[in-house]
Amino acid sequence: MLVEVEKRHYHNNPYSAREKLKALNLLKLSSIEFVAHRYHCTIQTIYRWKRIYNGSIESLENGSCRPKTQHPNSQTDEEKKHIQDLIKRNPNIGLNELYGKLRINYGYCRNPVTLYRYLRKNNYFKNLSKNRKNYRPKKYDTPIHIGEKMQLDVKVVPYDCRTKEVPFDMKFYQYTIIDEATRERFIYPYKEQNADSTCDFVIRAINYFGYTPKIIQTDNGQEFTFLKQFEKIHKFDLLCKKLGIEHKLIKPRTPRHNGKVERSHRNDNERFYRYLKFYSYEDLVNQMKLYLKRSNNIPTSVLNWKTPIEKRKELLQDLGVVD
Repeated sequence: MLVEVEKRHYHNNPYSAREKLKALNLLKLSSIEFVAHRYHCTIQTIYRWKRIYNGSIESLENGSCRPKTQHPNSQTDEEKKHIQDLIKRNPNIGLNELYGKLRINYGYCRNPVTLYRYLRKNNYFKNLSKNRKNYRPKKYDTPIHIGEKMQLDVKVVPYDCRTKEVPFDMKFYQYTIIDEATRERFIYPYKEQNADSTCDFVIRAINYFGYTPKIIQTDNGQEFTFLKQFEKIHKFDLLCKKLGIEHKLIKPRTPRHNGKVERSHRNDNERFYRYLKFYSYEDLVNQMKLYLKRSNNIPTSVLNWKTPIEKRKELLQDLGVVD
């Protein structure tokens, strides 16, 4: 007869009350040596189970392994009081600041790890996390009209996509702009990531879409704006002013604010760059042009399973414009 072994949650006493009861029932049919061998324990252990068993399974439950006497090196009552008083006066105090005040003001000479373990044991860090307010990003208002707003970003073309004919020290950059209302994109590769490439790309994008957007949103890259305030105006800002476009910058280190174009770059990795091999810049331009036509004809769930081209036609029809 095989014995069913349950999960054991106790380190010092790995057997549950149900396993102990099975062992005692097996003892009625077999010798104590056989039962001890079957359950991988000593004979004295089986005798102890038999001694404490009073007919109910509750008597075989594992008791607490916590020591009844306090460890001689544990925190003293005075030290505990100092810790609690400091936390009570400043509930959001950090571990380093707390340890520093204990050491300077109260002569606390224990290791910081000892203090950390005491705080963790008393759920200090759990209570501290409850006091913090979780960050809830504001709902992003996606435009519903065509040409209201576009997101612009740059992506480095992976090195794995090039063949031996392409010099290794040459870099290529994919410029991407997406209309937030239709999710229609325009992409084009460049050999340099600078203001001149940005301006040339925006002009190409306007010719491709056939209309000028009201807002173009970008990150704080040097190809879009200056990192610091200079008297000189960035070349891209001059172009936007000339074309009547509002240039909107997202908050630094928050790429999620440009989430639509960032997401499209992840799709490019899966659909295009994973299988791409190009042998020259001109070949990259041609292959990217073919992929652009393909990507704008892929339906998405956010458009109710319409393609960006179909969404564009729908919005133009609502405006009474025939594309």
